[in-house]
Amino acid sequence: MLETRGSLQDWWRGAVIYQIYPRSFADSNGDGVGDLPGVTAHLEHVARLGVDAIWLCPVFPSPQRDFGYDVSDHTGIDPLFGTLADFDALVAKAHGLGLRVLVDQVWSHTSDRHAWFAQSRTSRGNALADWYVWADPAEDGTPPNNWLSVFGGAAWTWEPRRRQYYLHHFLSHQPQLNLLNPAVQDALLDTGRFWLDRGVDGFRLDALDFFTHDPLLRSNPAAEAGRPVPAKLFGRQMHRHDMMQPQTATFLARIRALTDEYPGCATLGEVSSQDGAYDRCRAYTSGGGQLDMAYSLRAARGGFDWASVRGLIDEAARDGGWLCWSFSNHDVERAVSRWNPERGRPPDPRFARLLMALQLSLRGSVLVYQGEELGLTEAELDRDDLQDPFGIAYWPEFCGRDGSRTPMPWQAAPAGCGFTEAKPWLPLPDAHRRLAVDAQERDETTLLHDWRRFLSYRRAHPALAGGGLRRLDLPEPLVGFVRHDAAEEVLCLFNLSDGEVPLPAGLEGAPGVLGPFGTAFRAMPAGMTELVGERLAVLAV
Repeated sequence: MLETRGSLQDWWRGAVIYQIYPRSFADSNGDGVGDLPGVTAHLEHVARLGVDAIWLCPVFPSPQRDFGYDVSDHTGIDPLFGTLADFDALVAKAHGLGLRVLVDQVWSHTSDRHAWFAQSRTSRGNALADWYVWADPAEDGTPPNNWLSVFGGAAWTWEPRRRQYYLHHFLSHQPQLNLLNPAVQDALLDTGRFWLDRGVDGFRLDALDFFTHDPLLRSNPAAEAGRPVPAKLFGRQMHRHDMMQPQTATFLARIRALTDEYPGCATLGEVSSQDGAYDRCRAYTSGGGQLDMAYSLRAARGGFDWASVRGLIDEAARDGGWLCWSFSNHDVERAVSRWNPERGRPPDPRFARLLMALQLSLRGSVLVYQGEELGLTEAELDRDDLQDPFGIAYWPEFCGRDGSRTPMPWQAAPAGCGFTEAKPWLPLPDAHRRLAVDAQERDETTLLHDWRRFLSYRRAHPALAGGGLRRLDLPEPLVGFVRHDAAEEVLCLFNLSDGEVPLPAGLEGAPGVLGPFGTAFRAMPAGMTELVGERLAVLAV
């Protein structure tokens, strides 16, 4: 059973949070789309892993232009997913299994079908006229500045009724809320209170870096000259004025004031992968007036070579704020495919285990994306199978996000893999069928069992969840660090190569050789790493 709320104020510190993308988790009514009862029916699987909480992606009423991230009502449930009663049943089931529930809050923008926008767009003088970001055209009729949408084209769309443009950082169907307006903040906080009163344990906050904008609407400078023209022109600008503004801190403080009214509530913010991402994560989570945790997909934009992994470890070692580590999610290619050392070939299962062990050992909290515990690879879809407007717009240079959103394979044998008895909204790859939950349950050597075992090990050694981190200066292709708290130290070693690597002589107490993509852990009483090998302390940097 879930511990009484408030008994563990900092339960989130070092927590492992399982991300559920409801459309693709489990379909209970045979329409080919996952839903809330489907999630509820499979929560035992999540609880058996040994995680602490779930993050539930949006299930609010929505036209589904961006699959739920275009919200048309912040206090309801889309019939596609079920009812408020279904939601309440999910929360009750999760709590009964010892899982906390974080719900997505999309507070940067709404759907253009939202009642707020329907009123705001009618005139410049109505009560909600300044609830969105509106601007007059330039003298020649073009948009007020050069800001670009992440999804392509100008970040402005013309509204003839107001004779003004409105801002949208993503699809034109997702108008940007004016979070510089306190009344808008009030309205959003009221919707947050609605869900907290229903018993949720906190929020995942979407797109923090897009919360506020330069009130003067100054154009962005161009990115460094001489770079090749990218497929996504958003990368041609330095985003100094359209995002990452200091005014965001004011709203975050108000969010914190709300959640502080609910003991045990936690907040997790999403930070963009723009330069300085980890510094912003720390800034958004530092001090008592900000969020609890923040994560960025910055790591997903880079490689998995020796230098990159050492850089990741160094970020985890830095003090200030509290980072949450995400290697995969619904917006990026699955990590086991993205970082596969042998692109074009199926990933080595040992590589998936290496990713698991590294992610669960870094200092901070952890986000696990559904299917990551199975080693699911990125699905390769035909153009005609795509649903994601982002991928459709950029095909074939960028195939979109559908490849990471394909349904969970619960059973290997049925046509719908136990996800659905109908045609699924996205295809189920044959490669995933072999990785189905029931197939892995029967084999103790599979990745699913490794996740359970490692999460159990992690719980048994608190230094891995909440302790400090000291990187070791090891030769390529080895990386390693010591996790430490007042009672214990855990030596963590990783071989990033597909060959056997001998360990330095100074690492006494560790195995002499690490096999391909091998890992090694050794827990010792505090201070012992200074004694087990004279050179071990010298290796620490």
